[in-house]
Amino acid sequence: MSLETRIKAMTQAAKEAARELRRVSRDQKDKALRLMAQGLMKREQEILRENEKDLAQAKEQGMSSALLDRLTLDAKTLRSMAEALEEVAALPDPVGEMTGMWKRPNGLAVGRVRIPLGVIGFIYESRPNVTVDAASLCLKAGNAVILKGGSEAIHSNLILGEILKQSLQEAELPGASIQVIPTTEREATRILLQQEEDVDVIIPRGGEGLIRFVTDHSRIPVLRHYKGVCHVYVDEFADLAMAEDICFNAKVQRPGVCNAMETMLVHEGIAGAFLPAMLKRFRDAGVEIRGCPKTLEYMAVAKPAEPSDWPAEFLDLILAVKVVKGLEEALDHIETYGSNHTEAIVTTRYDRARRFLEEVNASVVLVNASTRFNDGNQLGLGAEIGINTSKLHAFGPMGLAELTTQKFIVYGNGQIRT
Repeated sequence: MSLETRIKAMTQAAKEAARELRRVSRDQKDKALRLMAQGLMKREQEILRENEKDLAQAKEQGMSSALLDRLTLDAKTLRSMAEALEEVAALPDPVGEMTGMWKRPNGLAVGRVRIPLGVIGFIYESRPNVTVDAASLCLKAGNAVILKGGSEAIHSNLILGEILKQSLQEAELPGASIQVIPTTEREATRILLQQEEDVDVIIPRGGEGLIRFVTDHSRIPVLRHYKGVCHVYVDEFADLAMAEDICFNAKVQRPGVCNAMETMLVHEGIAGAFLPAMLKRFRDAGVEIRGCPKTLEYMAVAKPAEPSDWPAEFLDLILAVKVVKGLEEALDHIETYGSNHTEAIVTTRYDRARRFLEEVNASVVLVNASTRFNDGNQLGLGAEIGINTSKLHAFGPMGLAELTTQKFIVYGNGQIRT
């Protein structure tokens, strides 16, 4: 059987499963999710052995430390994954929610109700925990999902997919509701992207190269973000101790993720008071600084920033730093180089915070908080399937509600149009 035939069989099975899921109760979905959590714990050692195969291969191929971090599973990670499944089970079911109801002059009662998107193609890299996050959210929102992970995580993804499918069957749900494409061939991704008759939406999650490949080759609508070029602007009216902690957290806590700070903008009026201690703290943590000429005055060992550094998503312990004349220049810089992902300002002035919130074009804009909070769990959505920066049909972290759409329902008593 050819690869194209196998992928087509999977998408057709997913379409049938999605039809069945429209009628499934919340209790059934939640039962499956809790069985998945139990399955992860019961088969922990088996999962870790398969993950070790992926890690060994990745190290042989010279994978960066940031990507190895994303690929690694351990007992703590598995517990977190199981807890996330329990949390999704506890979330309200969005399917069937009435979001509005009104009556027309002719007596028609018109309403809007949440329904599943249908079949989701989810294409991602490196992070096997995303397999479980994506599957759980899609299922809870009543969708079938086809998962195409990166070749670097194939062993981890296959064992996780096996556990998820077994749990579906134990809960008497269609096994094709969650399917993992069992090949590392890139052609499988290209074939999946052509299945517009069966698949309703594609969600890619990974590096800029993957996102552009998916966007360029898909016949199916794509929800995506290209990269996270996130800024923190330290205003002249900032609490400097607060700013130092926020910037350090935004860069250092987990540099290999899309909501980490990549560029720090500092008002020239407080640069002398703020930058020496801040840059020393970064240097002590192993952060490479690439600064504008004014930044270099405060840190002689910093590298001069190149034009290519301002739009860069480093995903590593590298930070671009620029001293700006004021809020106006900071806003212009973010407008030019930002990626609509996450932007933050540190200030004690309400008027400046309001202007930043109103003018910055990003899925999440923060005042006096780390960019690391652009995350579904942190914002109270439960686990997220990704962060959409394309505005349609959702903007920002995509939780359960963002994995549904709405249809109109109309009640009449014999009305005809004249």
